[in-house]
Amino acid sequence: MRPISFHLANCIDQAIQQGLDRLDAQLLMLWAHERPLNQRAWLLAHDQDMIQEETYAKWLQLVNRRLNQEPLAYIVGQQDFYGLQLQVNPAVLIPRPDTETLVEWALELAPLFSQTLDQNLLDLGTGSGAIALAFKSQQKSWFCTAVDASEAALQVAVHNSHHLNLPVEFILSDWCNNISKTRQFSLIVSNPPYIVPNDSHLAHLQFEPISALVAENQGLADITQIVHQATLHLRNGAYLLFEHGYDQAEQVRQLLIQQGFSQVQSRQDLGGNWRCTGGCWNPSSIL
Repeated sequence: MRPISFHLANCIDQAIQQGLDRLDAQLLMLWAHERPLNQRAWLLAHDQDMIQEETYAKWLQLVNRRLNQEPLAYIVGQQDFYGLQLQVNPAVLIPRPDTETLVEWALELAPLFSQTLDQNLLDLGTGSGAIALAFKSQQKSWFCTAVDASEAALQVAVHNSHHLNLPVEFILSDWCNNISKTRQFSLIVSNPPYIVPNDSHLAHLQFEPISALVAENQGLADITQIVHQATLHLRNGAYLLFEHGYDQAEQVRQLLIQQGFSQVQSRQDLGGNWRCTGGCWNPSSIL
């Protein structure tokens, strides 16, 4: 095929001049060449190569999608999270580094149950499976269950589970509604919808599923429902942990305290925002 009279470096510079971030431009160029996104060294070594017509056409489509604010993760169909490469598409939220705070907290609590047979975790609203799979990757002996109300989201999570060889039980359920009333867990974690309807941040999240983002009652409707449902599925001494909005920590702490949780506290994310809150259900049983 006749080559276009552009070097790879020229193409990347032109995209940057149009407003594309340099890193995004480099990653999209790798993707246009069907190369792994961790091969930026290859790109630097070949930046004076001529780009082929077919690749150039693909490259332009990718650049236009990104310039139209489509997230890079959806364009390339993958996102790294806690050392795992996850498939993502518009049926699921894009896993973000701040959510790793929730994973780290759950992993800190896991040793509390090392001498018991009750090593099981429930991830509510799993989306791509990010939280459950990240936890399972570090705690192979734990039995992990993940639920989501979206069949399309569960398809993504199941794919990730199989691809990563991390067995997780997946259940189609609106929060705990389809969880057997006899089942109890040592850890329940959730990154539920918590953005207030018409919040200005939604303008930057237009490509992500609105049902996984927005909640009524000042963003607390789903969190409130989970707090009430979770007590039926938590063993004595078990923990319930949430991700929530940067300004919701105090409200979530009060919800947990009012429901009877103890050791209620919040954790900061990488940006210093109070991003996660959790508590213990009757902690005296594990002392």
